[in-house]
Amino acid sequence: MVKIRMRRTGCKNHAAYRIVAADERSPRDGKFLEILGWYDTQIKDENFKLNLERVDYWLSKGAKPSTTVASLIRRAKNPDLKPHHARKSAKADAKKEG
Repeated sequence: MVKIRMRRTGCKNHAAYRIVAADERSPRDGKFLEILGWYDTQIKDENFKLNLERVDYWLSKGAKPSTTVASLIRRAKNPDLKPHHARKSAKADAKKEG
């Protein structure tokens, strides 16, 4: 079965990821079928990019995204969505005000 997941790149203490379609049996940084995008944890805004046409192709073939990649796909399809941690902090700020 094919999984859409992240493959770690970058150097020590600076995690960056490639979003790839890979066989679920291959290791995290092992062989993959196709690079679908990237995700950089150090960048504040616009910290990921996905090729949605290819993501949709793999999803139509039965590929399962990891939970993190699924949230990135939702954010790519709907740019108005904020990252999960930003929503939590907005709720906390609202509680402090109210």
